Amino acid sequence: MSAFTIQDAEKANIQLIADGSKGSQAVHDLVVAYQANRRSGTAQTKTRGEVRGTGKKMYRQKGTGGARHGDRKAPIFVGGGVAFGPRNRSYAKTVPKKVRTLALQRVLGEKINEGLVLSAKSFEIPSGKTKDFVKAVRDLTDAERVIIIGKEFSEETYRAERNLTFALLQTAENVNIEELLFWGTVIILDDALETLAKRTA
Repeated sequence: MSAFTIQDAEKANIQLIADGSKGSQAVHDLVVAYQANRRSGTAQTKTRGEVRGTGKKMYRQKGTGGARHGDRKAPIFVGGGVAFGPRNRSYAKTVPKKVRTLALQRVLGEKINEGLVLSAKSFEIPSGKTKDFVKAVRDLTDAERVIIIGKEFSEETYRAERNLTFALLQTAENVNIEELLFWGTVIILDDALETLAKRTA
C-alpha cells in the first residue's frame, strides 16, 4: 500500500484537474443532480375539483349580504381545495457526460493533492467475516471513513463489509463524486485504474 500521486495517475492515463483552475461548477451541478434525482416528488394536494363533497350551491345567489359562492370546495374555505399547491412531479436532472467527466477529474485531483488517495494491489476477504475486513482496512489506513474502489469484489468481501459504517466498497464503474467527497480516504485498487482512466478520458 502506498500513496497515490499525480504521477501515478499520469502513468495510469487518468486525467485530472489538480490545480483547481476549473471544474468547481461541474462538481456543484452534479451533486445537485444526484440530490434532485433522489427526491420522490410525491407531495400532492387536492384541487377544488378533487376534494370530496357535494357540488350543491352553498346558499342562494342573492339576499344573504355575503359574497357569491358556488360550493364549499373553493380554496378560500377550510376543507376546500388548495390553489397552486404541490403536485406529483419528477425532480430529475440530466447532466451532460462532459460535465460528469470534468467533475470526476476535479474531485479526484483534489483528493490526490490532499494526500487522501492510497493505492493497493488487491482487497479480498475470503472468510466473509467482518472482523477480518476491519483488520484488512486498518492494515492500510486508520482513517475514519474509507471507500475502496476496485473493478469488482467477491460476494464474501461484500458480506464482510455489509454491517460496517466506516467503510464502503464501490466499483470503478459506479463510483460517483458524491461518494468520493463524503468518504474521506480513497483506496484505489490496481484493477480499477483502467476503468477510471476511461471515465476521465
